[in-house]
Amino acid sequence: MHELAVTQGMLSIALEHATKAGATKIMHINLVIGEMSGIVDDSVQFYFDFVSKDTPAEGASLNFDRVPARFRCHKCQTTYSPTDRQWTCPQCGELSLEIVAGQEFYVDSIEVE
Repeated sequence: MHELAVTQGMLSIALEHATKAGATKIMHINLVIGEMSGIVDDSVQFYFDFVSKDTPAEGASLNFDRVPARFRCHKCQTTYSPTDRQWTCPQCGELSLEIVAGQEFYVDSIEVE
């Protein structure tokens, strides 16, 4: 259900920037979503269709750019992509990591009329 709140926030950001640009209609909203963010594209689309009614964003298309997860090992500083079954460092075998990519959720750009 957190998709409703993030979708409302995303719409608010898009509307604010469209207003500042003097636009009357938002055509496309380009989003960046990390694979570890827990955000589901279909849910965002569903809520967007609902919350954008009667706004300049009504009918706008959402474009989703997914960012894969990337980790950095605290022990040896190796940066790597985890697999479904293996999150340990492929270099040293440690499971002491920092997530360096994959938690993003932001509006990258909007296209307006």
